Amino acid sequence: VNFINPDKFTDIRDAFTATEKGEEANLDLIRSYVQEKGSRYVPAGDKLEVTFTDIDLAGDFEPWHRSGMDDVRIVKDIYPPRMDLSYKLTDASGKVIKAGKRQLRDLNFMMRLSIRRDDPLRYEKGMLDDWLSEDIKPAITKN
Repeated sequence: VNFINPDKFTDIRDAFTATEKGEEANLDLIRSYVQEKGSRYVPAGDKLEVTFTDIDLAGDFEPWHRSGMDDVRIVKDIYPPRMDLSYKLTDASGKVIKAGKRQLRDLNFMMRLSIRRDDPLRYEKGMLDDWLSEDIKPAITKN
């Protein structure tokens, strides 16, 4: 899992005034999630390479509502999660099974049922789950 120019990503902030450590933590959570979930679909020997070119986390910071709210992410339907990525799935010999670019969007993210209500990246993880099951799982089962 790679991130191209994460300093230019739309929104990976941990607060209104972002910290580098907080942004890196968000990227690390996304990286580990893709690695964990992807490993469930990709057989041993095969390789899935995912490169993110932009991420906009669900919600935004609205510190003007109240003082002390600059580290509270407000989640509203006007702030949907978005991710732009490219991927390449190869078999053990290096032959490309499937590759492509995707612009993941979930405009109905607020309607998604989630058992991970305490997970700050639950909406992004839901989008990644959908993408993996739509693009990667079918490619593996066709082999």
